[in-house]
Amino acid sequence: MTEDEAVDRLRVLAVERLANDVVGSDRLIRAGLDALLAGVDTPSLARLAGLTRREEPEASDLFEAVLDELALRDGLPGTRTDAAWWIVRRTLARIVDGSVDPVEGADRVWDLAHPGHWFDSAVAPVVQGLITAYDVGGDDEPERLEAAREEIRTAARALLALPEPPEA
Repeated sequence: MTEDEAVDRLRVLAVERLANDVVGSDRLIRAGLDALLAGVDTPSLARLAGLTRREEPEASDLFEAVLDELALRDGLPGTRTDAAWWIVRRTLARIVDGSVDPVEGADRVWDLAHPGHWFDSAVAPVVQGLITAYDVGGDDEPERLEAAREEIRTAARALLALPEPPEA
């Protein structure tokens, strides 16, 4: 992992926390360790990376200090909804570029766009592709599963073409 990738991972965790996603202490500590090993260095990062299981409750405060030390708060979404939409768009882009399996990515989108979120109608095509993929049932019909994956990719491309964020 490069320094840039490690810092990007820290930024993603920060946005996930803004979106009210549960980000466990173990993920914060692991991201801190990975960043430290990649060459990122701040006082709080070194402390975060070295936390023991007994010290896990300190992870959140140390992670917040790392964000300040690396000036990662600049450019972060300002609201919970904006943070959720940022993650959705990032996930859609990763589905399109092939770095995330479409079914796994659609599942992530569903986690953020479940009923009640204002943008759930905008992501309905991706969710429909996910439902189709789950209905196929894995290895039983690989052609149908690949068709469902392509349906998700197509929907992801279309969603990325919408204004940010889409109108409710």
